[in-house]
Amino acid sequence: MSVIQPALEYAQNNKDASLEDLKAILRIASISTLPEHEGDISHAAEWLSGKLQDLGFDSVEIMPTAKHPIVYGEWLKAGPDSPTILVYGHYDVQPVDPLDEWESQPFEPEIRGDNLYARGASDMKGQLVAILKALEAMVHAAHMPLNLKFMFEGEEEIGSPSLPAFIEEHKDLLASDVCLNTDSGILAPDQPALTIALRGLTYFEIRLQGHKSDLHSGTFGGVIDNPAIVLCQLVAGMRDRQGKILLPGFYDDVRELTQEERDILPSLSDEWWLESSGTQTLFGEDRYTPTERATTRPTLDINGLLSGFTGEGSKTVLPAKAMAKVSMRLVPDQVPERIQESLIKYMEENTPPTMTWEIEDLSSATPAIIERDSEAVKAASQALEIVWGIAPVFNRAGGTVPVVSLIKEILGIDSLMLGFGLPNDNIHGPNEKQHLPSFYRGIETFIHFIEIFSGTNKSKG
Repeated sequence: MSVIQPALEYAQNNKDASLEDLKAILRIASISTLPEHEGDISHAAEWLSGKLQDLGFDSVEIMPTAKHPIVYGEWLKAGPDSPTILVYGHYDVQPVDPLDEWESQPFEPEIRGDNLYARGASDMKGQLVAILKALEAMVHAAHMPLNLKFMFEGEEEIGSPSLPAFIEEHKDLLASDVCLNTDSGILAPDQPALTIALRGLTYFEIRLQGHKSDLHSGTFGGVIDNPAIVLCQLVAGMRDRQGKILLPGFYDDVRELTQEERDILPSLSDEWWLESSGTQTLFGEDRYTPTERATTRPTLDINGLLSGFTGEGSKTVLPAKAMAKVSMRLVPDQVPERIQESLIKYMEENTPPTMTWEIEDLSSATPAIIERDSEAVKAASQALEIVWGIAPVFNRAGGTVPVVSLIKEILGIDSLMLGFGLPNDNIHGPNEKQHLPSFYRGIETFIHFIEIFSGTNKSKG
């Protein structure tokens, strides 16, 4: 009998209990951005802390931050010759608006078909409960072959403002060999995947000022420049019609994909992108497939524009100022600071003397990549193939998970993205769901991963 067979049998025999635990934490409305839910945030942290204590983990603590607390715990009983995994997750969720588009109450979990519907079901309470139930099975089977540390935050959905200071302050406490980030997913119920790269992000607010206050367009139009028009001209000039970004030196640090990397990248059809986006025509750089454009190429987007009169009806105003929110997704080896320098140079070279301008850096995160031949990726690949019966594809995500680059920069360790959400789980939107067969398979995958990774990393801790 395999040493993990008792753990696997325990997981299979306790699916109902796993489902009930998932439902229990989903009933907690831990919305981090709304002050009226601070009590729910505390409740969710206490729920996780209690689960870690019930499993026999040590040094379990709800640690305060400047805003929402971080739940910490550890299992160091495997000894110094065994590797240590830092398990990261977040227990906060997004608001539920628009409520009238939900088919069931967002904080009263409901099963429909193979899916469990509730806010946070996929992002990411389903993933948190999956790893906890895998560990429960291994503890019950008296087989935990490596060391574990846990860091569960309550601010991910608002940008993790307290996390950098927390990690910096507790570097020694959090020291590990690799981070297991369960805030991830697979491509389809029958196609496991590993995310090996994430795009970075830099986000700016650009503000133009033309004159002291709004003016009458009939009196001053044609004599005084219009900040709204100038801003539109500026942002339009940042990108051409094929999606090429025109900021000076923007592509200087871009690491081009090798042919091998392009070959292994899963390619979604044009029809998939059209159907998923609800649009009629695709857009982007001709040399790249839609999947490559969305996951491996840098982008520039306008996320919001504001100027002048925007109320109902008409008002013949010449606005005094204009604002644009501009974000750029970055790829290895682009650096947010260099991109900001590029944007500033563009503004200096192209803004007319009729305007003053300023740029505010709202947020940034560096791109992240984990090598396919790392021990963590190889162990996760084996685990997924054992459970799903098919080898995983290596996926590159177009989105950004700032904690991955943060952990790399401060702790010096890579993050393995291993979770079991699906692309159609409606995260952040109405009717969010967790596919339950994938949830149960995820529990078994975590058990296999821990066993395989511990065996390939003895004496490396």
